Amino acid sequence: MANDRKWQELLYRKYFSSMMAMCMRYAADREEAMTIVNDGFMRVFKKIHLYSGKGSLEGWIRRLVWHSLADHYRKQARYLRFLVAEERDAPIYDSPADNLYAEDILNLVEKLPPASREVFRLFAIEGYSHAEIGEKLGISDGTSKWHLNAARTKLKDWMAKQNGSAITGEIEAG
Repeated sequence: MANDRKWQELLYRKYFSSMMAMCMRYAADREEAMTIVNDGFMRVFKKIHLYSGKGSLEGWIRRLVWHSLADHYRKQARYLRFLVAEERDAPIYDSPADNLYAEDILNLVEKLPPASREVFRLFAIEGYSHAEIGEKLGISDGTSKWHLNAARTKLKDWMAKQNGSAITGEIEAG
């Protein structure tokens, strides 16, 4: 089934729109997003035998496409601007994240309190609405918004404290 082109096409058609929407939030243009989505689906097709059936297939695919998105920016040695703690549609200029690499920002996200980290990932990375997050996590929309704000505030503070050195000491102390 892993190399069945007809099955791959059905899978691609079913999940393409949601994966493209996720990538369009971060990519510079449609062509870049399309490249990332296609790379992501290649990863899905190569690893489909690893899908255990636990959790949703769409969530599993979303994670693999997300990894392709992160790899795309790493390969280009560009700074990871799509995780910056700003509104997702707002332009980003001279933010503290401009001096951080993908790994640095992902490490910061990992240091967030678990509930805030989960809400941040679902909203900023996976593109869920507050209503969807609330339903998924069993919390209210307002609680989801509070966790997102708390995560953004913490990330901004941590990034602002950066002076070009490695990200460890101040964060663990803070």
